[in-house]
Amino acid sequence: MTVVGAEATGHLPGVLEATLRARRDAGHKLLVPYLTGGMDDQWLVTLEALAGSGADAIEVGLPFSDPMIDGATIQEASLRALQRGTTPDGILADLSRVDVGVPIVVMTYYNLIYRAGHARIAGLMSESGVSGAIVPDLPLEEVDQWAEAADRAGVATVLLVAPSTPQARIGAICDRSRGFVYAVGRMGVTGEQEVLADSARLVAGWVSSSTDLPVCVGIGVSTPEQAVEVCGVADGVVVGSALVRRLLEGDGPEGAAAFISSLRVALDAG
Repeated sequence: MTVVGAEATGHLPGVLEATLRARRDAGHKLLVPYLTGGMDDQWLVTLEALAGSGADAIEVGLPFSDPMIDGATIQEASLRALQRGTTPDGILADLSRVDVGVPIVVMTYYNLIYRAGHARIAGLMSESGVSGAIVPDLPLEEVDQWAEAADRAGVATVLLVAPSTPQARIGAICDRSRGFVYAVGRMGVTGEQEVLADSARLVAGWVSSSTDLPVCVGIGVSTPEQAVEVCGVADGVVVGSALVRRLLEGDGPEGAAAFISSLRVALDAG
């Protein structure tokens, strides 16, 4: 496969890509924690705590009633958020009032984007300081209308490569991805795993050989040891369920910060 950089694809790196590239090129492994927006009344405090504990970017999930890729833990967090009356507009309005010092990437399902309108929600994301968006149920063949609106608004569309993705398709996904490429560590929904799946290292290797964009592995990365292991191949990790479970159990911003700090220390030493 041919490695394709920003120059070859004809786009200039935005805030998300530039930040992650700079961290990677300085010799750091990337750490991207996931937090469900609006899951409790302290979620913005938690967001700030994550940023102060070594996160290079933070993924904020927009709660949705019918998630496709989310397992039980994140589904529970989304349910709590929806029961509190959380809306996408409300989350973006909240984000516009904070500056955590690292890029924010929203994760959402296409239904919410479609209902809001591509240009409108891309504009709201940009105005709220959001640097990127992950839309896991929007395939490459149908991404252009959204991705073009996002490009115009300065919001990076992060695309996913799964263990089941055909080899011939990986290059095209990497070419259209912005910010970073999300390498899905295992087939199935999000959730903690006792052992890192072999597929996590495999898909990280496939993607890394296909692009110069930063490559972060998510889904099934649960512990500092697993993060270090997969970062032997990948540029970084996305960690969601293990963090959200701690918040659901009442650990609060301090507990979340301690967990992310443990990942940061392990990655820096690894």
